[in-house]
Amino acid sequence: MTKRYAIILAAGQGTRMKSKLYKVLHPILGRPMIQHVIGNLRPLQLDKQITIVGFGADKVMEEVGNKSDFVVQEEQLGTAHAVQQAERLLKDKKGTTIVVCGDTPLITTETYEELFAYHEANNAKATILTTEVENPAGYGRIIRNENGKVERIVEHKDADKNELLVKEVNTGTYCFDNKALFAALQEVSNDNAQGEYYLPDVIEILQKSAERVEAFMTTDAEETMGINDRVALAQAEAAMKQRINELHMQNGVTIMDPANTYIGAEVTIEPDVVIFPGSVITGKTVIKSDSVIGPHTEITNCTIGEGTVIKQSVVTDSEIGNRVNIGPFAHIRPASTIGNNVKIGNFVEVKKAVFGDDSKASHLSYIGDANVGRNVNIGCGTITVNYDGKNKHLTTIEDDSFIGCNSNLVAPVTIGKGTYVAAGSTITMDVPEDSLAIARARQENKDGYAAKIRNRK
Repeated sequence: MTKRYAIILAAGQGTRMKSKLYKVLHPILGRPMIQHVIGNLRPLQLDKQITIVGFGADKVMEEVGNKSDFVVQEEQLGTAHAVQQAERLLKDKKGTTIVVCGDTPLITTETYEELFAYHEANNAKATILTTEVENPAGYGRIIRNENGKVERIVEHKDADKNELLVKEVNTGTYCFDNKALFAALQEVSNDNAQGEYYLPDVIEILQKSAERVEAFMTTDAEETMGINDRVALAQAEAAMKQRINELHMQNGVTIMDPANTYIGAEVTIEPDVVIFPGSVITGKTVIKSDSVIGPHTEITNCTIGEGTVIKQSVVTDSEIGNRVNIGPFAHIRPASTIGNNVKIGNFVEVKKAVFGDDSKASHLSYIGDANVGRNVNIGCGTITVNYDGKNKHLTTIEDDSFIGCNSNLVAPVTIGKGTYVAAGSTITMDVPEDSLAIARARQENKDGYAAKIRNRK
């Protein structure tokens, strides 16, 4: 089988984005655009992948991590110069190299695979990914001869009247015979208005050497969109949102209002899940069947069990069990594990806590750094007082306990199994199991005293 390699061009700053953030790190549906590119290339099982970095190299490499090798383009002297930076890693290798732009996150794995297959089946030295657009202004035109073969690429500014009418354009993605690519790069000149080395010049160099050059046209022009400014970023996000939502709906997910539902590319949703408007689901979230999400719910990097309902709430980096009811207006913060048949009600905040099966905190509570057992009832206004100004401490509430309203559990503290904590208590010591803990001032009534207060006024 032919060896396959990829070069991702990600060295540009993206000045038209008008941002401190480097262009390829701008997110689409919660994921940097370069991660979409890498994710779409990954199923091809490439033998080597190299990302060319320049502006913001450290941040780009940190984001991509071990998913790619890297080469730094110290000076941004054009796309051919960028590809040439990979020479020491690829020059003598036999096989096919695909060159893609880090700002084209919509090109699918299927299109990449079709481009590879077309290139290799035709024994071409270069194959250009092309598409047809209604308004080709600014694009390089693909000029074919009478036999339909690629003759040349003409840049918009150099095209004559007839060439300007051509709607087939160069997308900036190519497949090359690897050795032919690096040989041709030696001949690329920067004799142009910008003084840069352009990758499309490789096509002309190969043609002059009578090498075979092909073009593979994708019928989906939208997926070849390059992102150069915030307008294109919004357009790409809208296109990807629609693509992802339609895929989930085709797989049996009910999305009540797709235009107002945002689902990330790495999210997995099982059939018979219902998603209401205003929901934002990102990261490596998994939602299991028969769950109901939303409206206006944000979920990031979570596993949501079967038959769980989450309304008007935020859930992050946590595991939620089966048949759990969360919200409205609850906040599940990172490192929380919620068991089965649990209720986390309105205005309850949970952080780094474990909730056992069948337990509930129905309203207006903060449960942080806590282990809550099974069948525990936490009353309204309960707080696990976990922070002493320097360190966080653990509260343990064992099975079958009942915590009365407006209780403060000052950690570190353990509430024993089957214990009752009286409403309004501030618990500072461990409570043995099967006990009643009362820690509040004794009530004193002063008859007639209210009249004295009013008379003072």
